[in-house]
Amino acid sequence: MDANRLIALAVFLFSGYMLTEAWDKQQHPPVPPAMAAAAPASSVPGTTPAGVSSVPGAVATAATTTLPGVVAVGAPIHGQRVTVNTDVFRAEFDLNGGDLRQLILLKHLAADDGKDPLVLLQDTGTPLYVVQSGLLGVGMPNHLSTFTTDTTALSLADGQDVLALSLHATSSDGLQATKTFVFHRGSYVVDVKWSLTNNGATAVAPDAYFQFLRDSKAPPGDPRFVSTYTGPAFYTATTHFQKTAFTDIDKNKAKVPDPADNGWVAMLQHYFVAAFLPQPGVPRSYFARKISDNLYSAGVIINAGSIAPGATRELSVPLYMGPQEGEKLQALAPGLDLTIDFGWLAIIAVPIWHVLNFIHRWVGNWGVSIILLTVGIKLAFFPLSAASYRSMAKMRLVAPKLQKIKEQFEKDPQKRNEAMMNLYKSEKINPLGGCLPVVVQIPVFIALYWTLLATVELRHAPFLGWIHDLSAQDPLYILPVLMGISSFIQTRMQPPPPDPVQAKVMMLMPLMFSVMFFFFPAGLVLYWVINNSLSILQQWVITRNVEKAAKA
Repeated sequence: MDANRLIALAVFLFSGYMLTEAWDKQQHPPVPPAMAAAAPASSVPGTTPAGVSSVPGAVATAATTTLPGVVAVGAPIHGQRVTVNTDVFRAEFDLNGGDLRQLILLKHLAADDGKDPLVLLQDTGTPLYVVQSGLLGVGMPNHLSTFTTDTTALSLADGQDVLALSLHATSSDGLQATKTFVFHRGSYVVDVKWSLTNNGATAVAPDAYFQFLRDSKAPPGDPRFVSTYTGPAFYTATTHFQKTAFTDIDKNKAKVPDPADNGWVAMLQHYFVAAFLPQPGVPRSYFARKISDNLYSAGVIINAGSIAPGATRELSVPLYMGPQEGEKLQALAPGLDLTIDFGWLAIIAVPIWHVLNFIHRWVGNWGVSIILLTVGIKLAFFPLSAASYRSMAKMRLVAPKLQKIKEQFEKDPQKRNEAMMNLYKSEKINPLGGCLPVVVQIPVFIALYWTLLATVELRHAPFLGWIHDLSAQDPLYILPVLMGISSFIQTRMQPPPPDPVQAKVMMLMPLMFSVMFFFFPAGLVLYWVINNSLSILQQWVITRNVEKAAKA
């Protein structure tokens, strides 16, 4: 098999994989989320302690039946709203539960039109996605309780670095609870703090839970030809990073870490993540459960410790809600950067990303960075490519002799093969010499695809002229056309297949690839165009030198 056919097969199989993923995604869409209001409460045995109620139909996974229960309820009930504005967030809280119900990321644009800010959390429409926290215990404030506050709107003023919203509630036995959300200028981290004052006559030891409530619908703008992950994920030093898919929760097969004194819980979607990051050394339990039809919760439970009468105890858990920027995530918590999905070739994709990011620091343009990265990859494979093109050039020279052998031994395949091998030996040609470089570069191509797919920095990143988003397809299809032209030139430079039918198929391959590349990210097509152009130049020089040497 020559190099051109091998690369055609590789790209065809890769494209077929993505088309299959897209078909499956189209044929099996998620069920619309349940939007009904909460039903009358009743107990679910084995999942909630005494005094904590849940809605009929709330199903606990096997992983949560041994953990302290968590208040379960259907879609959030609406009440009075409080808005908070910072330089990176526009947030809305509901006093009915003290939940964070809507979060808009002001510095990231929506996928549908690229004009309005991106909505990460929302309790109306789909996907339903909110942040909740509360206390476990009889009569304790939770996300079904009514909170109070002395304001309806807060804004981060010029010169102000910290902004705090405090919500208050009281338990039936006199525990005064204040839940405070602390925002920081320029930061996607919000501190969720509980201040608990025991005004009762006896000591209490409540558990605090911090959870995400979400349906399984993928966010708008999910890639067309590949299914990215949407759902919970956990990390501990023992289990390391593990996803817990909604489908696994449905099947009662959710993978949830054992109780530990480290780790975090997150809710992932393409390009963005929300994660509760408890401080190391604090004992915690994790859970993931189904609440109702297509509505799930995942979170962490932390014991607040014993609070004597008249005493106050404080508990704080940082909450990150923002883009999956690798270096920033890595600095926040161990393993948090693993939420960026680089695919099954992450061992190659991660180094590629670091090199691409390093180049961008110098040039400031992601398109230029991709071009320079392509040049670097081409230089790294230069010796292998040179050997490949040298082998192809020699094959072109002996093509007439091969055709003559084929005609001479047309009815005797064994003698034909022997004659061909003798010719290769006498001419010092390795017929497979052109394949190795292609085989080596295929994993690099796939890894780069996942790098460009998973990198939020390329989302809505412009290159030049008509390309305003390197993570989306070329709106004018100029790059796919250039890719097709360069592939056609490469095909013309290859040794012609002896079979006329095969030769015609190979001439049609560039057109087929161009059509498939119409839907690939512009950044990936840019890589392929530059790679093809450099390959054409290198192959032309080597072929010319080999032909000159042969004439001499």
